[in-house]
Amino acid sequence: MFAPIMNRGKTQLINHFLINKSWYIVDLPGYGFAKASESARTDWSAFTKGYFLNRDALVSVLLLVDASVPPQKIDIPITFVFTKCDKMKGGKDLRPEDNIRSFHELIRQNYKQHPPWIMTSSVTGLGRDQLLLHMSQLRNYWDS
Repeated sequence: MFAPIMNRGKTQLINHFLINKSWYIVDLPGYGFAKASESARTDWSAFTKGYFLNRDALVSVLLLVDASVPPQKIDIPITFVFTKCDKMKGGKDLRPEDNIRSFHELIRQNYKQHPPWIMTSSVTGLGRDQLLLHMSQLRNYWDS
């Protein structure tokens, strides 16, 4: 089994994706910007905590971060997968690169070792190969 993907977005149900009939990518409900009631977000939080604590086969967690939004208090360092690196949110002065730089500064202030990060764009394909290689390396490491 592979790691869940935490997505600061619209996912509101757990989604399992079977890869090569041998391992899974699990998309967990989003947090932060998810449009849902406070009680739903609280339920997701409890479920997610239980999911992480009770998965012996858990390999890693990939945190998909919208690079067009500045860091939020809820953001935690894992493997950062910055999405939408090819666009800016309308009316915002900061480019994705500026927001990613803010994440790096925040991490440097609080952690001795910087977690892995990958910049991606589904439009341009930026980071696709790097993300697939990273996931493959994690899987190979834990299968050894």
